[in-house]
Amino acid sequence: MVNSMTGFAAAQGAAEGVRWSWEMRGVNGRGLDLRLRFPEGYGALETEARAAATKRLARGSVTIGLRLAQDGGATLAVPTEGQIDTALTAIAGIETQAQKRGLTLAPVRATDLFWLRFGEGSGEDAGKNERLNAALGASFRDLLDAFCAMRESEGKALKDVLEERLGRTKILVEQARSAAGERGAQVRRAIDAALQRITEATDTVDPERLSQELALIGIKSDVAEELDRLDTHIEAANELLGQSGPMGRKLDFLIQEFNREANTLCAKSQDKALTAIGLDLKLVVDQMREQAQNME
Repeated sequence: MVNSMTGFAAAQGAAEGVRWSWEMRGVNGRGLDLRLRFPEGYGALETEARAAATKRLARGSVTIGLRLAQDGGATLAVPTEGQIDTALTAIAGIETQAQKRGLTLAPVRATDLFWLRFGEGSGEDAGKNERLNAALGASFRDLLDAFCAMRESEGKALKDVLEERLGRTKILVEQARSAAGERGAQVRRAIDAALQRITEATDTVDPERLSQELALIGIKSDVAEELDRLDTHIEAANELLGQSGPMGRKLDFLIQEFNREANTLCAKSQDKALTAIGLDLKLVVDQMREQAQNME
């Protein structure tokens, strides 16, 4: 199974006189970066959601948002005057401590007070809160399932594209190997020209210098090692795609090696046909990198 790092899911529900809506969005990230935006007073639910998401996700920048509102048919639970006074005093104390540390807090809205938990309340209130938290937890699990299903679906599409690009890369490597074999005459002419430069420069040919010059030409023109390494990289990439679990970073590193070999191939080609193949190869490698960077 191959997963994408991008995804989106939404869910709505209602229970105990409260309506809610969830949103979960994921984009690319170097590691796993979870950002949870929950109303005040739902720390336990936030902890539960973070633990569940961490267990299911390995990479990506993921934002989870929860919005709550009073159900239209429910009676608004208004805090008492004493509860409001206590809450405002506590908020003022927090703001004072924050200012001493050079921190500026966002302004508190009146509607924020409705979602504060004012003590344990009556047994009936505690029961409602427990049932609401249970319903929200179940709704979040459904949200997480939908989010992971979308990432899996997109991951399958990414895998299909990468396998097609790897097949194209293999064809280009074979074409490059054939073109390199056909340019033997050109390489021979380059060697003859090098020999002529040496003999024209001096009456006495230094055998050691001659050997060095010929070896340098051979190294500069031989692309067999680059093509062999590309074959190895193609095999390794296909093996990675056949595994389960996060593989995006490994694949990204491997594609960097693809690009290095393609660059060297172009630099050493000294042949129009081989250079054209090398440029096509660089384009395909760049397309693979774009896809790999979306994978978990």
